[in-house]
Parts: sequence; structure tokens; C-alpha cells
Amino acid sequence: MLPRLKKQKMKMRILLVAVALLIASSQLIGQTAFEGFALYNGLGSNTSYLIDKDGNIAHNWSCAESGNYGVKLTDSGNIVRGASYSGNILTGAAIGGMVQELDPSANVVWEYIYSDSNHCSHHDFCLMPNGNVILTAWEVKTGAEMEAAGSTANDESWPVHFVELQPDGAGSANIVWEWHMWDHLIQDHDSTKANYGVVADNPQLMDMNVVPKFSNDEFFGYDWFHVNGISYNETLDQLVFTSRMGSEFYIIDHSTTTAEAATSSGGNSGMGGDLLYRWGNPSNYGAPGAQMIPAAVHDPHWVKAGRPYAGYIQFFNNEGVSSNGSAVDLILAPESGNTYSWSPGTSYAPTALTKRHETVEFSSGQSASDRMSNGNVFVAVSGEYMYEVDSNDNMVWQYNAGPAKAFRYECDHPGLTALLGADPCNILAVDDFENELISIYPNPSRGKFKVGGLESINDVEIMVYDAFGSLVLVSRNPNSVDLENQPNGLYMVNVILEGSKLVRKKVVIMN
Repeated sequence: MLPRLKKQKMKMRILLVAVALLIASSQLIGQTAFEGFALYNGLGSNTSYLIDKDGNIAHNWSCAESGNYGVKLTDSGNIVRGASYSGNILTGAAIGGMVQELDPSANVVWEYIYSDSNHCSHHDFCLMPNGNVILTAWEVKTGAEMEAAGSTANDESWPVHFVELQPDGAGSANIVWEWHMWDHLIQDHDSTKANYGVVADNPQLMDMNVVPKFSNDEFFGYDWFHVNGISYNETLDQLVFTSRMGSEFYIIDHSTTTAEAATSSGGNSGMGGDLLYRWGNPSNYGAPGAQMIPAAVHDPHWVKAGRPYAGYIQFFNNEGVSSNGSAVDLILAPESGNTYSWSPGTSYAPTALTKRHETVEFSSGQSASDRMSNGNVFVAVSGEYMYEVDSNDNMVWQYNAGPAKAFRYECDHPGLTALLGADPCNILAVDDFENELISIYPNPSRGKFKVGGLESINDVEIMVYDAFGSLVLVSRNPNSVDLENQPNGLYMVNVILEGSKLVRKKVVIMN
């Protein structure tokens, strides 16, 4: 957490940078900005941009429809983006109604309209490793249906549901999986109505009377739970999603069939479509403990494998610091097989954050973040700008655009190679054969590791840099490398062959 004085100095630095941005679209603050690209689409804009670390536009897509929230890069170099469908009947924040995959020339590869008088996609979507897409959407429930389900506010409401789309190869897609919050409710208001039970004994269900329902609010419409972010974990085959109005995030099992997802059994977890885990607001399920997410929350995701804090859940806590102070927070959920540990009468662990970055600007909505393999944190503050800090919260990069969401892609992402050619970041001066020949082992390491593939090479120099770009070791023709005196973290190993050819490898030190 940044001391107040340090944060004030950082904000002053941002103001100075903003002046420079009147002349240039981006500004490097230091020399440790991460090598990679950022992809974004301004809310309501028809153009998606891919920019490099120097702020240069590496590629853009001029689209026929305006974007409604996020855009993501596929392994093929195409993009998938949510779009605002012109024929929407329902309306509300971050209204979508359409999802599209576009090739590098912005030609539609496939698109799907999910919009009529009873349902409509909105906010976020999740791009799956197999090319499928999961949409967040509303479904209309009448006042009579709400009353029969045990609601204390018997007016029309739009609970969240998810639909998974599988492209059909003919320009459209088919729905292959669904999950509905409506199937996983509980209430203690009226024993004569559906869903009656003891809320505190059933945290796997959503108390339908704890989250506000809107009577056609000017901004939120009838959006009941206001789910605004979703992400997928392939290893766990689980989904995590955030609710603005619940001030929580939740995990559900994706391994179920659609039929199982409507029940409390089936799937890897054996719990069907019930909530496997929830965090941020234990009072929602009648548990003691501090409310760690005071208000809105956005952009939940598991930190990717091979990066610091891999497997932890990171999210944008809009009022995590104060009513006008946002944070990017990090926790480790208590995994227990295919479910999560919980004891009756308690709140879900953990009771404290693992790590927090106080954002340099506040946002009451949207926004996103990413944790890079060198430990840097990338933040997109909606309506403000994008920036990057190192692991000590030092500002190293800023770009003058404030999209609802933005994503960082590292240089080895196959979509960058497909779109921009081999070595999109121009950091390797060695052919693919030599790059594959040289290896680091063991990796992760406890400090000592070997560099394999050097047996036939007479002149080798090893230079090791930490995550902040500082040189920590130089060695010529070593049999092994010793970093036992260095802290845990990610290190870049430069292997210089015959005085000129460079191979770069990464090693994780875990003492």
C-alpha cells in the first residue's frame, strides 16, 4: 500500500506526464515498462486498437458496430468483441446484444445476436481456449414471477445468466451451455413461496432479497445483480464473475451440462450450478466478518500460470481504499479439490488481502488490470488512462486512453505472432533452432540452475536481470548459475553466444 505522501507524488508525476501527452500519445516514465502490447476498444467506439509499449499503434480494426465493453485477441490474430446491437429492445448499462469475431481487416468471421424482448447480452464476455465465447446476459422475470419466488420487492427484474456460444463455421454460432442465477436462489422472507430456507446455512445459494432490485433505474434499468465481469480457468474448468450490487465475486463449475447447471449436483464439484465460492461481502449469506469489497467490483480473473501469484484471483475494487479511492486487489481462494473450504458459521477465507495496489486515479465503474510475468501491474482506469507500475508501485508507463477494459499481451502470445509476424517485440537476435536448443533447468528453481544446450559452444556469457531490469549476475562459460542470494521472483536470463547472438530465457526463483 502506498503511503499518502508517495501517492501524492505519484499523482503529481501523472499530471506532468499528462502535459507531455498533449504532444505525444504516450510517455515512458522509466526503463522497466513491460515488453508487450495493449488491446482496447473505447466504450461506444467503432475502432479497436493494439498499441505497443511505446504507444505506437501496431494494428487497428475499423468496425461497423460500436463496441460495448471489451475486446480480446485470439491465437489466430483475430479479435472477439462485444458490440452494441442496433435492434436492442432491453436497455441498461454496457448494453451489448451482439458478439463478433473479426479478422485483421475487420471482416466478420462470425457473429451472434443475443437480444430480444426477454434477454440481452451486456457487459463482459469470456473467450475460451477452444474458441467458444461465454456471454453475460439478462433474462426478464415479471413481478409475478419474483413474488412467487419469494421476493420482497415484487417488480420486474432481470437476473443474470450465462450462455456459451460455439462458432458453427458458417458465420454464426450455437448455444452449447447455459447457467442461470434464477436456478440458485434462496429466501427467508416467506415460507409459503419458492426457495425458502436458512440463508446462513446455504452460502452456495444467492439470497434474492439481499441484492437491490431496480424499478427501471435511469442508469441500471432493471439489472438485478449487475454482473459486470467474467473469466475462465481452464485448469479448474471454473468461471469467476463479479456483481456490482452484491459487492462480491463468485465461482461456479463450468464442467456441468446445462441440465446439471440448473441443479445442485453434477460436474467436477458435485455441486451442479451452485456457487462454489464467494468473497467480498459475507453479510450477503449471513456470515460474520468484514466487508472487503465496500461497493462496486469489476474484472475478476485468475493470474495466469508462469506469472507472480499465479492462480490467485485479482480484481478491481472500486472503493477498496475509500469512497474515492480504488484498488487492484489480490487474494488466494481456499481450493479444496474441485470445491472450496468453508465452515458453517464463518465467512469464506481469506480474511485479509494478499496484496493491494492503490490505483493512481479513482473509478466508480468498469476498469481492469493484469499482472505481467515480470511482476508489473497493468491498470486500465475507465474514463482516465492506462498505466503500468512495477512491483514497488513505481510508475513505469502511461497511455492517454481510458477504455472500459483493456488487456495486455506478452510478446510470446501466438495472436501477436499471427498478426505482426515472428518476434513481434523484436527482442530475439537468434534463430528458432538455437532458441529451442537452449534450456533452463530446473525451472522453477531454488536459486541454482543450469543452462542446457551450450556443450558445443565455446564462448558463452550469461547475464541475469531481475524483474525491474537490474543486472544481478554476469558469468562467462558457467557450468551452473547461482542466484541463491536473490529474492524470490522472475528473472530474465540473457545467453550471449559467440559474442553476438542473444537468446532470452525466463527463470522463476523460489527459495
